[in-house]
Amino acid sequence: MIGAGIIGLAAAWWLQRCGHAVVLVDPASHGPQPEGSGSSAALGVLMGEVFHRSSGRAWQLRQQSLQLWQQWCAELATAGQPVPHRQGLLLLAASAQEQERLEALALNRQALGMAMELWQRPALEALCPALPRGALAGLFSPRDGQLDPLAAMAAFRHDGQARGLELRADRVAALERRNGRWHLSLQGGGGLEAPWVLVAAGLASPALLAPLGHERPLEPVLGQAAELEVGPELTTTWPASVVWRGINLVPRPQRRLWLGATLEPGLSADPARWNALRQLEGEAPEWLAGACVLRRWQGLRARPVGRPAPLLELLEPGLLLLSGHYRNGVLLAPASAAWAAELIATASP
Repeated sequence: MIGAGIIGLAAAWWLQRCGHAVVLVDPASHGPQPEGSGSSAALGVLMGEVFHRSSGRAWQLRQQSLQLWQQWCAELATAGQPVPHRQGLLLLAASAQEQERLEALALNRQALGMAMELWQRPALEALCPALPRGALAGLFSPRDGQLDPLAAMAAFRHDGQARGLELRADRVAALERRNGRWHLSLQGGGGLEAPWVLVAAGLASPALLAPLGHERPLEPVLGQAAELEVGPELTTTWPASVVWRGINLVPRPQRRLWLGATLEPGLSADPARWNALRQLEGEAPEWLAGACVLRRWQGLRARPVGRPAPLLELLEPGLLLLSGHYRNGVLLAPASAAWAAELIATASP
C-alpha cells in the first residue's frame, strides 16, 4: 500500500481484516500527515443521502460507505479505538431556487424510503445559535453526518499495528513488474516485493504511474478551514453539522466550531476567499462574526482531470489505483477499501 492518508489507511486496515498481510509505505506512515495534505485538512462531513443523484456509481459508493462507516466505527470502538461520529446533516437553502431543489430532493428520498425532513424557516429560527441570516429552508438528513478524520486515521493505524500492519516511513521511488510480481524501489534504499500494489498517494500518484504508461492527471484544489471558539452564552441546539452554500459548519466540543472549506485552484491560499468563508459570504450571524479564530489551516484535494472522481481502477495485473477522491475522501474511504478487497479476492494478479 502506497499512501497513508485516509484512503490508504482505510484500505490497509480493511485488507488486513480480510486476512491479507499489508505493508504501508509513506514518509508519514506513523502519522500524522504533513500540514497541507488533503486528509489532514478534511472536516469529515459525510454527504451520502443528500447527494444530488440517486443512481449510478457515485451514488452506490456513497450508500455503501455510509453503511460501512457505521460498522467500522463500532468495530474500532470495540477494539479500543473510538472515532467521534455524529449522525445527521442539515443542508440549508440560500435562495428560492435552492429551496425548490431541496423540496424535490426530499420528495425523491422519501419515495426511496429514506427519512428526510424538510424544515421551514420558523424551525430554523428556533435553533441556537442563529443560522446564517439568508437561510430560507433546510433539509435534515439523519443518516448523513460527520466524523473526525484525524481520529479515524489514528484508529486505523493503531488497530492495524496491533494486528500486524507494517509501516514503512519511506517514499516509493519507482514501480516495476518482474516475473509476475511488483517490485518497489524505496527512496531511502532497498525495496519491497509483493503480488499486489495499491497506489493511494493522492497528488503524488501520477508521478508513480506515468513511467508505467498510465496517465492519470490530478489537479490540486486548495481548501481553507478554521477552528473557532464561540462565546460561553451560546448553547448549541443544532441537530447536526450544517452546510450553507457549500460551507460546512461543524459543532465541536468545548464551544468550538470547525468552519470550511473554500474551493481554490492551485497551491496558494487566497486571502479574499478566507474573508468570504469567515463571513459566510456576507451572511454570518453576529455570534459567528465575533467568534475567536483559534487556528487556520489549508489542504490540497486531488481532483481527476477529464475523469469523474474517484479513480478506482485496476490498471494492470496486481496494480490498483485508489486516488482522486477530491472532496469526498473521508466519505468514500470505506467503499474504496471494500472495492479493493473484493477485486483482490476475485482477480489473479
